[in-house]
Amino acid sequence: MPIRFYAPEWGNTLPFGEFCQRVKAAGYDGVELALPLDKVASQTLVDTLRAHGLTWIGQYYQSVERDLAEHSRNYETYLRHLAAFGPVFINCQTGKDYFSVAQNSRLFELAARISAETGVRIIHETHRGKALFAAHVTQEYLTRLPNLRICLDISHWCAVHESMLDDQPEAVQLALSRADHLHSRVGFPEGPQVADPRAPAWTETLNAHLAWWDRLVAIHRAHGTQLTVNTEFGPAPYMPLHPYTQEPLASQWDVNVFMLNLLKQRYA
Repeated sequence: MPIRFYAPEWGNTLPFGEFCQRVKAAGYDGVELALPLDKVASQTLVDTLRAHGLTWIGQYYQSVERDLAEHSRNYETYLRHLAAFGPVFINCQTGKDYFSVAQNSRLFELAARISAETGVRIIHETHRGKALFAAHVTQEYLTRLPNLRICLDISHWCAVHESMLDDQPEAVQLALSRADHLHSRVGFPEGPQVADPRAPAWTETLNAHLAWWDRLVAIHRAHGTQLTVNTEFGPAPYMPLHPYTQEPLASQWDVNVFMLNLLKQRYA
């Protein structure tokens, strides 16, 4: 089954229709994005995607509330809103790193119930500050919750653990086995995004990520299951800036298209 590639809406500054035209021309299959809670505005975005022949992945990141009851209410509001507009699936930055295992597990269970009721698949992203912020912590959740499926953004773990995870092979392998979606950003021990993966200085780091992603692709090919990829290099402050001019050190768009073409060729 061919891999399907998605562009991040994160960082886009173009009118949405122009952005969709650019995404389609670059060779992406769709866009990963959050929707505003306004129904009319959301419908306009979804209609624009469809008019350009693009599918979309719902993105959730918004709830920051410390109180679990309030957090859960807002979490459910956003997930049901996204589901109502028919995404391919929803990718959630679920929970908080300071919530207990029991608290975050309640959110995972809530997402599973919403998924069952709406028929929209919901997966959970490995992201700093969220429930799945670290490799060993994610390993515990995946062991406790056998139906939990994830979006693997391993760049975050490189920064969290200040390493290329050589000392956590079991946690990495378990995550690879449970990942349905990939954010193909390249992280390093001091941050979640190298300035430009095309630069020779980052060749070794890029190759480490490609080795992980090769294993993920092999798992999906062996099972005949669909893998999706969001290239997801981000704007500032993920993109480093020149300290005096505040100009980005590379073009976010160009880097994402480089990753798109690199992975398309590699996994053709």
